[in-house]
Amino acid sequence: MPDEPTVGRDAAAWSLLDSDGWYAARNATTALRDVLVRAGLEKDFPYLRADLNAFGHGLVELGRVSPDTAERLAELLRLALASGYGRDRDGDGHASTTAEEHKGRT
Repeated sequence: MPDEPTVGRDAAAWSLLDSDGWYAARNATTALRDVLVRAGLEKDFPYLRADLNAFGHGLVELGRVSPDTAERLAELLRLALASGYGRDRDGDGHASTTAEEHKGRT
């Protein structure tokens, strides 16, 4: 009702900058972009971006890629697994990632 007091901010004043999900998605996107740059694949992922769904959960949009790009990415992942990347998991079953390096970025 118009005469009811509102507590906090209303939906019209919401900003994605107030969302933890947005920052998580942005940091993960930045980490992935940095690795793609080092691998020479940055131009192969033109649709890479951080996003937020209707529930405020952060998402990383990878977009469509060519079959050649998918094969190159698969080979990078195979090399990472062969070099022991999967063995450096922490106690809760998650592998440490480069996204953790970017948590402090704002």
